[in-house]
Amino acid sequence: MAAHIDESPTDQAIPRKVVAVRTRADKIFRTLASGAGASTLILLALIGLFLFLQALPALKDAGWSFLTTSEWLPPPRGTSDTYGVAALIYWTVVIALIAMVIAVPISIAAALFITEYSPRWIRGPLTSLIDLLAAVPSLLYGMWGAEYLRQRMVGTSEWLSDHLGFLPIFKPTSPFPIFGPSAFVAGVVVSLMVVPITTSVIREVFSQVPPGEKEGALALGGTKWGMIRAVVLPFGRGGIVGGSMLGLGRALGETIAILLIISQLFVIRANVIEQGANSIAAHIANAFGEASGLALSALLAAGLVLFAMTLLVNVGAAAIISRSRSGAGVEI
Repeated sequence: MAAHIDESPTDQAIPRKVVAVRTRADKIFRTLASGAGASTLILLALIGLFLFLQALPALKDAGWSFLTTSEWLPPPRGTSDTYGVAALIYWTVVIALIAMVIAVPISIAAALFITEYSPRWIRGPLTSLIDLLAAVPSLLYGMWGAEYLRQRMVGTSEWLSDHLGFLPIFKPTSPFPIFGPSAFVAGVVVSLMVVPITTSVIREVFSQVPPGEKEGALALGGTKWGMIRAVVLPFGRGGIVGGSMLGLGRALGETIAILLIISQLFVIRANVIEQGANSIAAHIANAFGEASGLALSALLAAGLVLFAMTLLVNVGAAAIISRSRSGAGVEI
């Protein structure tokens, strides 16, 4: 980009104005970049509009009870008062939170190990391995969770129920609880899917920490952990939040893995280790093939709710990142 300096021969005390002159290549690139960004927003708006129009019959039929009803019996099996997404929203959020509670600490620790502790010769292979794990199809995670992990988590669930049963999330709901296809197992599997994505984002931000600040903290007598706590973690706060929100969006929308693991349940309860759970995406995938008419509209209404949830999560993440140090000055 060329620049033209407007000089004033009569008064040198006046600050000179620098006028940016965009070349043809700059204008073309600016147009293409603006078009790409605008097309993304337009596509997002069209998806939301499509979901809203298709969901309108079910929303008119059920009204506001669609958001407060736990049962799912749309016509012709039920009436306008017997189907809603309250239980689906609850279990979607619960599974996602379980996944994030497990995934975020592991991701932060893995990112710190790669950037601060691991030898240089192993950083490249570790980074590539994490990126490869992010590319593994969710179907494989779901098959592994259904065929291998689900039965082996029964003992863990029993231990949690016996020793931490005073907590509502582990308190048995019956004298003979059934463990296995639960929200807890689904959350563990989803956490494994979230870790690679979250770790990649956090590691990238940690690698951008100014070396001078790190060296200054060590030169003042700080320990390695003291330097990480005082410099790396505050600088990477935006990356931690951004990576976590990106992982949360993945967890909220996960479908196949949860569908293969859980036993579908349309009841809201605090216990997460007993059999039975659900999610919006898994329910849509399970019922979409046989749905028609108002039942299909109800499924699309549930998809609209999930669309709004993920959109709010991403908007909130962008707002938090823009206020953090590692995201300061970045236009989002």
